[in-house]
Amino acid sequence: MARLAGDLSLAEDCAQEACAAALAQWPREGLPANPGGWVVAVARRRALDHLRRESARAGKERLAVQGWAAAEPDGSAVAGDDQLALLFACCHPALDPASQVTLTLRVVCGLPAASIARLLLLPEPAVAQRIVRAKRKIRDAGIRLRVPDPAERPARLAPVLRAIYLTFTEGHSPHGTSAIVRDDLCEEALRLTRRLHRLLPDEPEVTGLLALILLTSARSAARADQDGALVLLPDQDRSRWDRGRLGQGRSLVEAALAQRRLGPYQLQAAIAACHADAGAAADTDWRQIAALYSELLRFDPSPVIEANRAVAVAYAEGPSAGLAILDTLAASSQFARWPQLHIARAALLAQCGRSDDAAAAYRDALALEPAEPVRRHISGQIAALGAAPTPTQET
Repeated sequence: MARLAGDLSLAEDCAQEACAAALAQWPREGLPANPGGWVVAVARRRALDHLRRESARAGKERLAVQGWAAAEPDGSAVAGDDQLALLFACCHPALDPASQVTLTLRVVCGLPAASIARLLLLPEPAVAQRIVRAKRKIRDAGIRLRVPDPAERPARLAPVLRAIYLTFTEGHSPHGTSAIVRDDLCEEALRLTRRLHRLLPDEPEVTGLLALILLTSARSAARADQDGALVLLPDQDRSRWDRGRLGQGRSLVEAALAQRRLGPYQLQAAIAACHADAGAAADTDWRQIAALYSELLRFDPSPVIEANRAVAVAYAEGPSAGLAILDTLAASSQFARWPQLHIARAALLAQCGRSDDAAAAYRDALALEPAEPVRRHISGQIAALGAAPTPTQET
């Protein structure tokens, strides 16, 4: 609908109206032979009705007709996938980089503004304003929704990859639900990356992202115990990891690194491969992981990456070494709003024997309203600290 109407807001409205019509009619009249085609046809009629109403306004008729004609199929979609075309359109260089990712997460990946704000560590109103401005820019500038020519793709690839990566991140650690993993989001991110990989098989960062998603999603089944409680990586039953996905991921990491055009998704995939290669948590090569995070910081010098490096350093050199890094990050007002930072600090404080400080850090994380499974995990850690704080010696 976005391709046909040339207006993202109109496309969303018409698609929603068509789905509402389906919910009302199908239970009563039965499922149509082609449900997808039915929804598109109804949405298209809604869009045409809207454009006819607009054309009745002074000076609008010619523009409305031209806009609809320009939006007709142009054969540019890859393997019939309009979603790839929409991905690239939302990452058009006419939009500022921040708006590209925000708009893609909302329109293509379907994340609500609250989830996007949490992923980007931004206030929700700021995210909502970005989305509105970006939609208006696409409409007013007449940006066509198509997969760009090969020469145009490099300028758009980074935000496309980031949007897919953040969609997977939300699926792997969802908010606003009691689920440990949202399989629908994870599988959608995987599907989009596979299609992108078919389009760009020689782009090592696309290969790296595909490897990262496969290696990380391979652990999904082990992230919850039989009672549905969160299980952290060191405590997971590795026999429950998906060996097929681990094998695919390892092969893709090797293929990407062999091209000698290093990038952040390849490095993250290499880190995930280090975890996959460890038969038990104690066998994990934390020094190698810490080194990979240090290299990753050259490409993405973000506090989030630095926090992950701090955890690896804590495992490799002892909790106080990692805690020193996290304490510096905690001084940032922006990242004080990130629950995972406080959770990581709390775990290291507990290992250093500072039980009261650890409990306080866990409470700081709770105050930021993390997802329900994470809240249950934090509450359990606080209770354990109060019952029997047992410091772990550094190694």
